[in-house]
Amino acid sequence: MRLSGKIALVTGAARGIGEAAAAAFVREGARVILSDIDEAGAAAAAARLGQRSERLDVREEKDWIRVLDGILAREGRLDILLNNAGVTGFEGAIRPHDPEHTSLEDWRAVHATNLDGVFLGCKHAIAAMRRTGAGAIINMSSRSGIVGVPGASAYASSKAAIRNHTKSVALYCAGEGLNIRCNSIHPAAILTPMWEPMLGEGPERDQRMRDFVAEAPMKRFGAPEEVAAICVLLASDEAAYMTGSEIHIDGGILAGSSVSPTRE
Repeated sequence: MRLSGKIALVTGAARGIGEAAAAAFVREGARVILSDIDEAGAAAAAARLGQRSERLDVREEKDWIRVLDGILAREGRLDILLNNAGVTGFEGAIRPHDPEHTSLEDWRAVHATNLDGVFLGCKHAIAAMRRTGAGAIINMSSRSGIVGVPGASAYASSKAAIRNHTKSVALYCAGEGLNIRCNSIHPAAILTPMWEPMLGEGPERDQRMRDFVAEAPMKRFGAPEEVAAICVLLASDEAAYMTGSEIHIDGGILAGSSVSPTRE
């Protein structure tokens, strides 16, 4: 029970990594508030786990204030925030996201969720965690926040900004004398519902899956539960001396070579 008695808020918790992390937090003894812009999805996930849910549009500061005020009124504190909510920009109609053809509207829409959402989460979590002077903020970045992605430039830019803002938050909290740690996680291809439109169905699905992970030395997708395990570590007191750090979970992609190992 590595998170026994801790109060956690998870954004984007209706499915995928967010739901898996919420489930892992519960197994480790935390009381979790699952939040999402998909109110029904968050409620269903929370019901499966026996926890609370909230509708939270991470782009809206008033939503953050309402949700955190409610948590403090009920629980008296906030110990863990997982800023997981995010979009790729390809959720609706497929439009160009390269540096030349991305529209300003699409660029701003991706940053509003991915970056503004993390900024607002950190801002209001710090204020909430001042009650105890301690806490753990975990920001979900991406491998795409480390390298350029020409076909998804807004997504890559937003995730790179999350990586840097995490370090700013970590330094600020330490400078304020607060034991509030802030770290980022950088997954690569994790098999969540976000991938389904690209993978499709039918006989070509397996080949598409192999193509997407061809550059990963481990030659497979990661599982949401594997990312959730890292979330538990960073949320726990075992990571008490980790702040401003980044953890890559990418099957070896960033290990240092663009050439995957082969067997003779």
